[in-house]
Amino acid sequence: MMRIQTRCFGEASYSQDAVFEFPHGLPGFEDERLFVFLSQPATHPLMFMQSLAHASVCFILLPILAVDPNYRLSIPPEDLKVLRLPTGGQPRIGTDVLCAAMVSTAGDNRPHPTVNLLSPIVLNLRERIGIQTIQTLSGYPHRHPLLALNPQPEPASCS
Repeated sequence: MMRIQTRCFGEASYSQDAVFEFPHGLPGFEDERLFVFLSQPATHPLMFMQSLAHASVCFILLPILAVDPNYRLSIPPEDLKVLRLPTGGQPRIGTDVLCAAMVSTAGDNRPHPTVNLLSPIVLNLRERIGIQTIQTLSGYPHRHPLLALNPQPEPASCS
């Protein structure tokens, strides 16, 4: 087992098989090319995509089907090539690839957590290669509410 220092979890252990290469990095983090995926039993099904180069770079992810069980993945041919997947069709989530949505936590300008359905993280589990792909024609938002925004109606009072 290898060890890495993280900002969120202190020292964490991982195996070399848990390392994924992102050949082009991520938008805004182009120099971050190697990530390890960590999980914490208390926060399941959340996953944490931890940079191997910088302890302070860690992204929170949710499996895309946990957010939207009917999610339709459409990867452009150039991204399929990067992922070393056949270009004749689309990969199946859970069989051919792992697909996850990045989580943005609540803050001053965002009262509720959101997930990015427009640009999911897609992993070829066999080749241990990842990419953040943009679903340009999908209509999916980049700030999909994670929590229900409609409060439960108050029960009618009996008189």
